[in-house]
Amino acid sequence: MSLKDKLNNNELTIGSWITLGHSAIGEIMARAGFDWLVIDMEHSVIGFGEMQGLIQVIELNDVAPIVRLTSNDESQIKRVMDAGAHGIMVPSVCSAADAERAARSMYYSPRGERGVGLARAQGYGASFLDYRKWLDEFGVLIVMIEHVDAVEAIDEILAVPDVDGFIVGPYDLSGSMGMAGEFERSEVIDAIVRIREGGKRSGKPGGIHVVEPNMVELKTRIADGFKFLGYGLDVRILDTVCRNDLAEIRKSI
Repeated sequence: MSLKDKLNNNELTIGSWITLGHSAIGEIMARAGFDWLVIDMEHSVIGFGEMQGLIQVIELNDVAPIVRLTSNDESQIKRVMDAGAHGIMVPSVCSAADAERAARSMYYSPRGERGVGLARAQGYGASFLDYRKWLDEFGVLIVMIEHVDAVEAIDEILAVPDVDGFIVGPYDLSGSMGMAGEFERSEVIDAIVRIREGGKRSGKPGGIHVVEPNMVELKTRIADGFKFLGYGLDVRILDTVCRNDLAEIRKSI
């Protein structure tokens, strides 16, 4: 079943983040069994060439490759999708107009305004019509709710038909409130609850990025009703395992 189908069925999916550009990272994480993997181009030094290599290896392991953009930029969306991404994750969506802009850039006419290129996604020109049909059926648009302004506009944002789901960016959300990283503050907790309730009203799956690989928090977020959950990221998973295991080793010697 495709990621689009799972989102439409409001099924629980769990993914993770890639910030290191080596294809082996994508292969290892894809083989671990995530439903989707985000290639993060906003907070990493991953370039377009590395991005396409990661898309290829993730897709070959039957996992959906999603690209987190640096911004809601028409040219970047076009290039990312032409490289074969199954969808985009758009940062700092604060209004319905922001979401509509991303959708127009992702889809071809008449649904959108995307320019036509003949790259990997289109079979290098051999299968454009097949790709156009696939895109309309299976392309995924995820909006990132990570600013206090988006909390106020959550119903309007999720009412945009081409938005398939959303994810809360807890660091930027708390930062927009002047409380960066202070996730236990009541104001931040209340904002996340408001976002979650907006998701329930819309019927669209939403989630939150559990940045630190903490199974207790992940289970809590699932119990909260989130369906589209990001668990850790490559560097935090690597760092956490190394630190925790070494601490245990040193205790025993």
